[in-house]
Amino acid sequence: MLGFLARRLLATIPVMAIVAVLVFSMLRMTPGDPASIIAGAAATSADVAGIREKLGLDRPIVEQFAIWIGNLLHGDFGESFFFKKTVASLIADRVGPTLALATITMVLSISIAVPLGVVAAYKQGTWIDRFVMGFSVLGFSVPVFVIGYALIYVFAIELAWLPVQGYQPIREGLWGFLSRLILPSLTLSVIYIALIARITRTSVLEVLGEDYIRTARAKGLPRSTVLMRHALRNAAVPIVTVIGIGVALLIGGVVVTESVYSIPGLGRLTVDAVLARDYPTVQAVILLFSVVYVLLNLLVDVAYTFLDPRIRY
Repeated sequence: MLGFLARRLLATIPVMAIVAVLVFSMLRMTPGDPASIIAGAAATSADVAGIREKLGLDRPIVEQFAIWIGNLLHGDFGESFFFKKTVASLIADRVGPTLALATITMVLSISIAVPLGVVAAYKQGTWIDRFVMGFSVLGFSVPVFVIGYALIYVFAIELAWLPVQGYQPIREGLWGFLSRLILPSLTLSVIYIALIARITRTSVLEVLGEDYIRTARAKGLPRSTVLMRHALRNAAVPIVTVIGIGVALLIGGVVVTESVYSIPGLGRLTVDAVLARDYPTVQAVILLFSVVYVLLNLLVDVAYTFLDPRIRY
């Protein structure tokens, strides 16, 4: 196991290198000049040239990349063009809301989607099964921002049950913290629930046809025991796999959801930095998201050994 972990961690190095090259190159190819945005509409060409020189944007692209990578290897993410702060401090300030939103979303999604998928598989062909499958299709079809604005209109504007937007740290009150994350978490959970419920149903359906399930039923075991201890446990590997893959959807959804609900997290920071052509901030945040995605998929691979004793690395 230790050898497997070491190999996987070493394999992340070329992955991160490719991500770094792609992010750096694509940002430079997009229209817009950070110096012009910083200088403002009334600036002269000399003002813009001076800002470009100060930011190092007048240097060759290869030299800019080498400087950025060198600083990155020393733990220096650079200084934000737009926010005039170090990128590390920006990320530290914004990571809390994003972590809270992502954690609540994952817990909510898994706790709803897995039972839905199991029940849909057990009730195959009934209205419950059709409802779950219909919800799955709808969850993938409707954009995240549409769901967000619909929930805001119903629960925040019409019913006035929850705040419209914003974020409150948990240290300032538990209810204020939760009330401002309920709607964003529900918005972000829809597509995640749809994905996990669909895969759970498919995996459990395959297991329910196995001989050991019929044997468990013949022994007179309770229905809940057959479904949870025998069917779901043996169908867990594909479910855990799709949970790991769905992290990519979660990261993309965080960017949109935080913008809709004005949550000062990493997603909102990414949008603001992209609009301002803030290269150091965008590069650092995307690299951070990539590292999180790779590490979570590594945890998923490790979880296989606990779910299925036949899997060994």
